[in-house]
Amino acid sequence: MLGTAGAGGWFYTRLSGNIHGAGVDGELGDNRPRATQGGENILVIGSDSRKGLNGSYGKELTTMQSDTLMLVHVGGSGKWATVVSFPRDSWVRIPACAQGNGRSSLPHHFKINEAFAIGGSTGDTAKAAACAIKTVEQNTRVRVDHFMIMDFRGFTGMVNALGGVEVCPKRAIHDEKAHLDLRAGCQNVKDDQALGYVRARYSLGDGTDIGRIGRQQEFMRALAAKAKSKLYSPKALYGFMNSATKSLTTDPDLAGLKPLYELAAGLKGMPTDRITFLTVPNYPRERDVPSDKANVVWNPSASQTLFTALSHDREITEDRLRRAAGRLPPSASSVRVTVLNGTGVPGRARETAARLSALGFVIAATGNAPEPSGRTTLTYPEGLAAQAGALAERFPGLEPALSAEAAAGSVTLTIGPDLPAPTG
Repeated sequence: MLGTAGAGGWFYTRLSGNIHGAGVDGELGDNRPRATQGGENILVIGSDSRKGLNGSYGKELTTMQSDTLMLVHVGGSGKWATVVSFPRDSWVRIPACAQGNGRSSLPHHFKINEAFAIGGSTGDTAKAAACAIKTVEQNTRVRVDHFMIMDFRGFTGMVNALGGVEVCPKRAIHDEKAHLDLRAGCQNVKDDQALGYVRARYSLGDGTDIGRIGRQQEFMRALAAKAKSKLYSPKALYGFMNSATKSLTTDPDLAGLKPLYELAAGLKGMPTDRITFLTVPNYPRERDVPSDKANVVWNPSASQTLFTALSHDREITEDRLRRAAGRLPPSASSVRVTVLNGTGVPGRARETAARLSALGFVIAATGNAPEPSGRTTLTYPEGLAAQAGALAERFPGLEPALSAEAAAGSVTLTIGPDLPAPTG
């Protein structure tokens, strides 16, 4: 592509000019994680923008939507990369976000993909990206250095420019929601069929978003391989790049063909076995909140292992993550918590109890601590060590302690001025 661009400045200028830049730094606030100790983190957002799709998808939607959310960590001075997919049904805390027109949302718990819609409720792409970044950063404590947003137009245009991509479903697929009808066996897909294939959920596999993530990753590998095979076809290559760049929005530092090429060049020589695709370890939220059969919760200890590795630029394998996810703590619904306010600030116990209740924990009681507490503590009576551990996993760095004075039948969280926000 760059060789062709060197022969014709128009080619390069046209493609580079297609890319939209959106500044978000002023929207992210001061409560951000520390910069990664080496490496770079790029948040990739697949947007449900319906422009150019003739209303065939999501015509009932009135806000911007994020269909796919991934964090790409390029680590080890470009020697390896980890691509982490966030299930869009992840039940997380959405922070307060600017929405435009002087309005801001209130913090609450919901599916992670709602963050993009909240920020973009007035059509402002920068605010949509900022809310998604804030949500990812505050739930992972991993700092996002760059972002990319690509909408549906770009996806279908890229596939079509390459003449389609081959998929090989083992069974025929008929999915009304994804507008998809495919016979069994290998076949070439493009247009709405390609889009439907990566978006199909209920008619394939186990019907979950987790299964769809795997299919999306497989399709993207096939798309990349097809693009590589067309490197010497100027028409196909230009169509591919034109569709990709026209639907791409990035932070200002990546908004141009040159910085994107430099990023790609850093990945070019990376061995394929050093590029790892992972999904945040999770389990059904129904385990903590029996009435919720639609969402998933991140496995506290396993996800913390993953995010700590990213923030310290350490490579993590799928096997290691699987081992970390092998043990689940007691369900939140089996843990009774007494919340005491040791800060002297009115309302802190009630506020914390509400957040824990939203995570599925059972609140036994709230009140004031007998005396001010200089730090947050978690104590438990004999027999409740596992339950205390389950709560402690929501507060990184908090160590539970056995206490004869702890209230019977519940673990006791005494809030100090250092109380961290619970994860999840």
